[in-house]
Amino acid sequence: MSRLGDWLDERSGWRATLAHFLDEPIPGGPQAAYVFGSVLLALVLLQAVTGAVLAAHYAPSVSDAWASVAFIEDQLTLGWFLRGLHATGASATIVVMGAHLVQTALWGAYRKPRELNWIVGVLLLGTVLAFALTGYLLPFDQKGYWATQVATALVGAVPVSGHALERVLLGGETFGNLTLTHFYALHVIALPALVLLLVVVHVALMRRHGVTPSSAIADADLAARARPFWPGQALRDLAAIAIAVVAVALWVMHEHGAGLEAPADPTSSYDARPEWYFTPLFELLKLFPGRSEVVAALVAPLVLGGIFLGLPFFDRSPSRAPRDRKLPLILLGATLFALVWLGVRAHFEDARSESYQAQRQVAAAQATRARELAKKGMPPSGGTAVYENDPGRAARGVFAFRCSGCHSLAGEGEARAPLLDGWGTQAWVRKFLVNPDDATFYGPTKLHEMKATTGTPEDLDALAAYVTALGGSKVDDAPRARGEKLFADTGCDMCHETDGTGDSQGGPNLGGWGSAAWLHDFLVDPAQPRFFGRRNQMPKFGDKLKDEDILGLAKLIAVPLPKR
Repeated sequence: MSRLGDWLDERSGWRATLAHFLDEPIPGGPQAAYVFGSVLLALVLLQAVTGAVLAAHYAPSVSDAWASVAFIEDQLTLGWFLRGLHATGASATIVVMGAHLVQTALWGAYRKPRELNWIVGVLLLGTVLAFALTGYLLPFDQKGYWATQVATALVGAVPVSGHALERVLLGGETFGNLTLTHFYALHVIALPALVLLLVVVHVALMRRHGVTPSSAIADADLAARARPFWPGQALRDLAAIAIAVVAVALWVMHEHGAGLEAPADPTSSYDARPEWYFTPLFELLKLFPGRSEVVAALVAPLVLGGIFLGLPFFDRSPSRAPRDRKLPLILLGATLFALVWLGVRAHFEDARSESYQAQRQVAAAQATRARELAKKGMPPSGGTAVYENDPGRAARGVFAFRCSGCHSLAGEGEARAPLLDGWGTQAWVRKFLVNPDDATFYGPTKLHEMKATTGTPEDLDALAAYVTALGGSKVDDAPRARGEKLFADTGCDMCHETDGTGDSQGGPNLGGWGSAAWLHDFLVDPAQPRFFGRRNQMPKFGDKLKDEDILGLAKLIAVPLPKR
């Protein structure tokens, strides 16, 4: 190994290069406050590695983008963890950048002769935020699609050049494949190259001027307490890097990845929210309604950038001590406080909004359904075509066309006949027995022959259990047996047969009722003798629908039987 090292050193000079980094003197000695730069480099490297692996499995097209991310999340081995590292790593990078910015500002590291290094650092922060903005669209899910719609619309509102800039981003007048490939190219080519350039310049300038020691250390003690980078500072940096990476990994495992909404649907409505680091701007825009919103969206980032970039030139204090730099630090502190206040305000407003929380529940259910369907394979057209894998999709279409004029299911349809949500379940039967003429049952119809069932709550529970069991649902044996006896004792068997084949004696034969097979036969012709007979008011579908459509409709409405 020694001879190999000598051979490589003769040709590359690696020992001198390593010594150049490890022997760098640290004025005032090692400090925990110096770790942020190294942690940032490690997080940027984490982003690069995870991003490269994700790019190998990603397809930047409208038809394939969401499908490829869903594959990464749900089918690629540890894909959810990998994508979670990338997404959470972005947030961690911004957090550490903020901490680094505050530390360098407190210690006066932006002052002469380090003004340029501060400016490069602020530009790095802006570039990382641009990374987040371009990466937002890449999954092409509802969240990214609608949030990017808002962002590009604000760009389009820029006077004079806005429309041209928006067309460049979109690749035309509307969202499409070129939009996605433009954002992808920015995310994986242009912005990484810019970050690499800025990091090299930032590190080179830091090495040129050295780290900025704390103003609490007297100038006479700086040289006396100076130590080389290795091992004191290097070990502190490695420990901080380990803590940061482990914290990111633990958060990813806690959240089980980065999450993925349903595929982007331009025909839908979606109340989008940005990631937390853009939330202050989002909340600020709500304070400026109408046309002033555009002004706020354009002016606020310019003012914020001007404050950060101009800080070295605002500071005319005689020393780096914080007590002598009250004005620039108050300005910076007020800006950071405003950002935090706006972010917290947005969070609590959303938490208190019932409509938004309801929308989030719907979106979460839709996302879960879409990802489950994607595991069955994606149709060639991709995106929202994933719903074609849903065996109940066609049945819901039949229901909407044929049944929703009278019945309501899942909040869709009219209330002119029994409500079908929970139809045939024990809770539905229990409520029906107490008042069959309720507005959710036979109330809106002409079927008012069945009388309300009376009895103790225990009797009604037992009777409901027995009637439910007739359809094949599993219920407890004790109430079922008691309910069977009550069924005979109260005269229910005078109107209802229970064998599943005999003709009606006044009410439908309850043998197998609630099952898909029973419902199939019922939908074919509800006027059959075993159902409503001559009292029937419901149209038959045997001559209107294909048998497969009737069976699909029956399965949609039928009570799902529990696994035994």
